[in-house]
Amino acid sequence: MTLPEFLPLCRSQRRLLDHFYRQHGSRMRASAQGQLWVARAQAMVGALNLTPVADGHWLTGLFVAPQWRGQGVAAGLISAALANSPGPTWLFCHPALQSFYARQAFTTASALPVELASRLARYQRSKTLVAMVCAQSSATSSPGNSTSV
Repeated sequence: MTLPEFLPLCRSQRRLLDHFYRQHGSRMRASAQGQLWVARAQAMVGALNLTPVADGHWLTGLFVAPQWRGQGVAAGLISAALANSPGPTWLFCHPALQSFYARQAFTTASALPVELASRLARYQRSKTLVAMVCAQSSATSSPGNSTSV
């Protein structure tokens, strides 16, 4: 397999990301706002969305094609997307994914921006989710920090 390349996706190509999600049976959608990131290895093999919120971002839509899982695609996407995204980045995940996100420098969030707190409360009516935050979005923003991605 070719190693993937991690790049931002132009807004005009948003429908390609929606197609990628549908092709794999995912109900995820490309965010109408914010940054779209993809992993490409001849074809799209992974994606995520970073939507501006408060003084940071909300990470959603992280999905890796099944045949590419376990090969560092998700970690590479997160690292590339957060490298130039100042401020904290929040996400909601299934409890089984907490250890994966902890390896990417995310910790359990003790507080959320108001708009995310209300969204999480609404989502938790039908499923169990954990709110996490990566307070330092860039490995270069604090030299020597051992928790950097």
